[in-house]
Amino acid sequence: MRRKTVFILSLLLLVALTVFFCGRRRGYSGVVLQTDSLFIDLNKAKVARCADRADRFFNDLARNGLNGVVFYAEQGQDVYAKAFGWRDLSKRHKDSLRINDAFQLSSDSKMFTAEAVMLLQAEGKLDYGDDVRKFIPELPYEGITIRQLLHHRSGLPRYDALADKHWPDRKKPFSNDAMIKMLAEKKPEPYGKPDAAFFYNNINYALLASVVERASGQHFEDFMRERIFEPLGMTRSYIYSMRDDTSVSLFMPTEVHGHDIYRRGPAKAQNDYLNGVMGDKIMFSTVGDLWKFNQALDANTLLPDSLQAEAFKPGSAEWKNNENYGFGWRMSGERPKVYFHFGWWKGYRSLVVRDVARCRFLAILGNTTYNLPPDEIWAFMADTTLALPEAEAWH
Repeated sequence: MRRKTVFILSLLLLVALTVFFCGRRRGYSGVVLQTDSLFIDLNKAKVARCADRADRFFNDLARNGLNGVVFYAEQGQDVYAKAFGWRDLSKRHKDSLRINDAFQLSSDSKMFTAEAVMLLQAEGKLDYGDDVRKFIPELPYEGITIRQLLHHRSGLPRYDALADKHWPDRKKPFSNDAMIKMLAEKKPEPYGKPDAAFFYNNINYALLASVVERASGQHFEDFMRERIFEPLGMTRSYIYSMRDDTSVSLFMPTEVHGHDIYRRGPAKAQNDYLNGVMGDKIMFSTVGDLWKFNQALDANTLLPDSLQAEAFKPGSAEWKNNENYGFGWRMSGERPKVYFHFGWWKGYRSLVVRDVARCRFLAILGNTTYNLPPDEIWAFMADTTLALPEAEAWH
């Protein structure tokens, strides 16, 4: 069988050479193979098969409760984007979700807050080793650094528990400044000593937003718009601010409302007094804008690679439950070079995955409390049966 194959290949080569040399003698240019077109056609077919795989997977999630927008890319190519469900499930005549709809990112906001801190560090306006009280002198806790806030190793108590206990009027927004003032007045007992252990806590990134304000001299929402969103063309992204509000509106002014799911059906999530705190949550964005941010990280648009790489380094020597935390990004020992974050807050769910090992990117933005199934999602991301050809390696 092997001899027969070798014979056939040799024969085909002989025919090709004969045609080539005979053509040259007679002045013919011969048959020109359009190799670029052939490659493009083959690549389109592979992308289509990859998109079909994604479509089957996400349609299955939608049948099981996903109401939201998904975006998947591989090897730098947009492979799949689709919207499932409705903007406001409480309406009798429902309005379909659209690909460019903006959702509340919840804790996925943290990767952007971290990026703001990194920009200021690169400009020399702060240092990761700085004591937080350099910028927030009224903070009644010693020995906490900016790096420890970024890595969730400050040992500080939860601000939401503090506000629930001491904020008298839930119809009035609770802000970053109000949080700092309450910490200074009440001096709640910390959970532990600085840098003693990893403890994921929203107060760390809320304080980082205040550090950004005081180090830059700008409101946090303005800094994010001018330094990150506008330079990257993230035209649908913004920080929801209640800075000038004297009362909490019934609902946030957005087209895509978050929903709580009950046995009797979905209910539109109301606005909350804690939505006045920025940095740990409350950024709105689209899957397309998140893809732009991912591309900027790949191209080192905001920061040089040597500085941007800090975001993806584990911040703790110990790996709690085989997981670690960088600057606004989670990482797992089971998935090397995969950086991700889940988000949940007041009727919204989100997930952003940056898989550097396989050059893949995934964003899922949902506006219900449907719990995204991690095992199924990780299996989808790790499936290489229809992998696209390798492009230039990510950093």
